[in-house]
Amino acid sequence: MKRTIRTVALGLTLAASTTAAQDMMRGVDLSSPDMVTAEMTRQDVEAVLAKATAAARADFTGKKLSGLDLSELDLTNAIFRAARLNKTKLVGAKLDGAVLDQAWLLAADLTDAKLKGASLFASQMAGARLNGADLSGARIAADLTGASLVGASIVGARLGADMRNQSMGLMRAVLRSANLERLNARGADLSRVDLEFASVKGADLTGASLKNALLGGANLTGVTLIDADFDGADLGSARLIAPIGLDRAKNFSLAKNLDRLIKE
Repeated sequence: MKRTIRTVALGLTLAASTTAAQDMMRGVDLSSPDMVTAEMTRQDVEAVLAKATAAARADFTGKKLSGLDLSELDLTNAIFRAARLNKTKLVGAKLDGAVLDQAWLLAADLTDAKLKGASLFASQMAGARLNGADLSGARIAADLTGASLVGASIVGARLGADMRNQSMGLMRAVLRSANLERLNARGADLSRVDLEFASVKGADLTGASLKNALLGGANLTGVTLIDADFDGADLGSARLIAPIGLDRAKNFSLAKNLDRLIKE
């Protein structure tokens, strides 16, 4: 019962702190044992997975799993709500349909991981590595500041703010200063997403919504923009060099700060 109360309290604390620009790290001691240690081994995790069923999903809510090597594990539909996975290795892991809401994955390694349809709401993922990861169809309202998603896929994923449900503040993906080179973002919802100073070189934004997105200082060299919607997007100081399909982009003339856009 006490553990349940502590977990609920943690969830409420994390949710409340998202009000101010999704900053859940304010006042948190990132060097504390809660954030850097693990209370389970890989074998313990495997034992929980072995007992999981479609009706009773593997549940790691609130667990301390930082620093573990969980690479290649099948964690499909597992629940990691408010879990701590800082610097955890999840290389090649299967996390399709997993719930990672309010989870801590600071500097976690999810290279080539599968996260199709996963839920990443209010997740803290600054500095995480998701190179080659598949997040197609996922709900991503996470802080991915400085993260690397080189060659990753967010096809059809929802990273934008749902303006019908913003009781906790503006919840959307933050990809500020992230490496998004060769990202496949076809049909992704990137509305109101923070992409300031991100490197988006060679990314495929075909059919993506960039409505009211923040693209100040972003490097958009060689991006594919066919049917991408720029209505209200802020392009101040962004570099748009040799784009593909700019003439077929939607509402480009309605973007903000076009006079400050760097084009060659």
